[in-house]
Parts: sequence; structure tokens; C-alpha cells
Amino acid sequence: MSDTAITTANQYLTFRLDNGRYAINVGRVREVLEHTNLTKIPGMPPYMEGVLNVRGSVLPVIDLRTKFGMEHLETQIDTAIVVTEIVRETETVVVGCKTDAVEEVIDIMPEAIEPPPSIGTEISSDFIYGIGKADDDFVIILDVERVFSDTEIGNLASVAPGAGQSAGEEAAK
Repeated sequence: MSDTAITTANQYLTFRLDNGRYAINVGRVREVLEHTNLTKIPGMPPYMEGVLNVRGSVLPVIDLRTKFGMEHLETQIDTAIVVTEIVRETETVVVGCKTDAVEEVIDIMPEAIEPPPSIGTEISSDFIYGIGKADDDFVIILDVERVFSDTEIGNLASVAPGAGQSAGEEAAK
């Protein structure tokens, strides 16, 4: 569980994919954007939705539904992009994640998070940090550090050269 140090914040941004409620630790979220037209890049994997110009920087955007093997859904009025930071050793890669809808920021205490189930989920349990209980509902907490392989991170960073920055460069901004 690579998010252990971050979990002490206890705050998670929740969003919807299909009929499921998912969350990402707010420590890994930069911002939430409305979905807008993306520029497609030929030859990219199916989950790569395209790139977006965000204040002069190129942001690769992936479709979490496609990445997790769910049925593709056309962009809706509530579709949003969660801009996340994925840290690998000395590099931080900024990636936009297309979601069906962003909900809210919630608090989940560490003791209310169970380990990921080994069966019965739509997505690989390798991506799941745990299952949290919030407001009599279960939330699948994603480990954004493990959603992408090292090769996929390298591909995303090559699409958006400014997206892959060392932690020191990011702190200097």
C-alpha cells in the first residue's frame, strides 16, 4: 500500500464510474476540470483519451472506464477530469483521469478502511488501496501510484514532456 503516508490526511475526493463510487486521496489531486474537447494522439492505447492544454501545459487524459475494462460511455454533462499526481521515485507525472462525475471530498478514518477484496470487483484489486465506509456506503479507494505500470507512466510522460517533473522541480514552482 504505497499511499500509507498520505492516508493520515483522511480526506478523499469521491467520484462515480459506472455504478461504483470511487475515491482518490486528496494529497494526489491537483484540481478538477470540466470535460472539454481533447486532442487525440494517433497510436496511443485505447484508454488514452487525448491531451488537454491546461494553462500552457500539455495534460494527458486517460479514460478510467476504459482503463478498468468498463463499457465506454460518451461524455455527459457531469463528466469531469480529476488531475492527479503520480509519484515514481524522483519523478512526478501529472495525469488527467476522466470520470463519470465528481461528487465531494469526504473524511474516512484509517480504521474504517478494509483491505481490497481479492474477488468480486470490476477492476483489478492491484489498483485498490482499500474499501472505505462512508455515510453507510462503500467507497473503492484507488491507489493512483499503482493504476499505471512504469511503462505506461513513461508513455504518458513522453506524450506530455512537462507532465513528468522531478519532485524538486515541482517544489520550486
